[in-house]
Amino acid sequence: MSVPTLSADTATTAPTVTAAPVRPGAPATAGSPVADAYARLGEVFPGLGVTELGAGETAPRGAGWAAAARLAEGGPDLDAFLAWDETQVVRDYGTRARPDVVAGFGLHRYAWPACLLITVPWFLLRRVPRLPVEDVTFHRESGRMAVRTTTFACLPDDPAAALPGARVVPDEEALRAEVRAAVAEHLEPVLGGFGPRMRRRGRALWGMATDEVVEGLWYVAHLFGEERRAMRELELLLPGSTRPYVGTAAFRELTGPDGESLPTRDRVSCCLFYTVRPADTCVTCPRTCDTDRIAKLTASAAS
Repeated sequence: MSVPTLSADTATTAPTVTAAPVRPGAPATAGSPVADAYARLGEVFPGLGVTELGAGETAPRGAGWAAAARLAEGGPDLDAFLAWDETQVVRDYGTRARPDVVAGFGLHRYAWPACLLITVPWFLLRRVPRLPVEDVTFHRESGRMAVRTTTFACLPDDPAAALPGARVVPDEEALRAEVRAAVAEHLEPVLGGFGPRMRRRGRALWGMATDEVVEGLWYVAHLFGEERRAMRELELLLPGSTRPYVGTAAFRELTGPDGESLPTRDRVSCCLFYTVRPADTCVTCPRTCDTDRIAKLTASAAS
């Protein structure tokens, strides 16, 4: 599979940690109906850890912590958040990035893990938490997210259906609609905060959101050993007619030099990383031709 160049601050290759599968419909833990999914995510991808806040527990604050609601306001908290990206580009690439490019990097580095808070419980447990921006805090340097889970959607035969906060939906398509609604509820105000800095709006922003949903789950599902199932699930989740999302999951197959199948996809948006390093584009970037994709994917598999 392809891993976006800027998918996460911590890693661009799959960790070697493995864990036993979490079965869909598994009983809820004492912590939360989605705690098992967050635990499994942390096992296969140690670069992201999720802490669930208990009733009355205050969200973490202080150096490094960014409340999603404050980022959505587009004020000083967002300035401080984006200063990290600006410094990182200068440190790692020896050049300054345009302010709109920096803002795009910052949105990506928040939205990629934020979408996983919703898509991973759906993928592993068939449970979809609702997480408005008021209930999520992010510490980007340590890869930690603190969340407060109060309500979730699930299917009628789920053991968690009788728990407080459960909202039972009739079937898989209704549950997919819950995923789309939960991600949109969380991201819409965040896009409102980042959008003016990025000089993008409307369709362009939701194109980026679509890419974050698809590429985040695609990446971690590879670590779960379930890449192909994730591709099928994402094609059903985003068939191309689900506003405000833009486009489909857009998976397709390329053929490698030895006849091997190389899954790829066509991103809706471009992260503009080429403005920092013109010769280095992401493997799923709309600017990357198939010949270059095959070379990148083959090299990645060899390493």
